[in-house]
Amino acid sequence: MQQMVNRIEELETKLAFQEITVEELNQEVIALNKVVAEQQFQLQLITSKLKAIEPSNIASQGEETPPPHY
Repeated sequence: MQQMVNRIEELETKLAFQEITVEELNQEVIALNKVVAEQQFQLQLITSKLKAIEPSNIASQGEETPPPHY
């Protein structure tokens, strides 16, 4: 009987440590998600600024010269 009690206590201890580890990992995932969201926002901001500054390499239909066979 004492052996079973010891085993149950050992399992409860392991479970407690696992719960702590899972919570710590959860907090880390939350923090990393915030970092990724901020980086995505910054990337979108940079992309939009570059598009506003850099003219398009593709000419509009009106600026396009006709092909040589015309």
